[in-house]
Amino acid sequence: MLFSVPPMYYLIVSALIFAIGAVGVLIRRNAIIIFMCIEMMLSAVNLSLITASHYLNSLDGVLMVFFVMTVAAAEAAVGLAIFVLLYRGRRTIKVDEINLLKW
Repeated sequence: MLFSVPPMYYLIVSALIFAIGAVGVLIRRNAIIIFMCIEMMLSAVNLSLITASHYLNSLDGVLMVFFVMTVAAAEAAVGLAIFVLLYRGRRTIKVDEINLLKW
């Protein structure tokens, strides 16, 4: 007999992953770590969308996950390009040391 995991467990794991990502964005200074925490938050949202889609027997959540993954891929490409340009110009990617408005 197969045992099914209640959807609440998936949502709790999703909330924990999202909270870890949010804390990482708030306390970290390295831009790449902040970027990875944002990606972790997007993955947590994907998990909750898939859980809701499965629980409601609908494909709407799955379609939203494809859109979120598309945005995450575009964010990764643009974000990494910005990090390379910042490192070339400033020789650092620490958020505290980068001030583009200062002459």
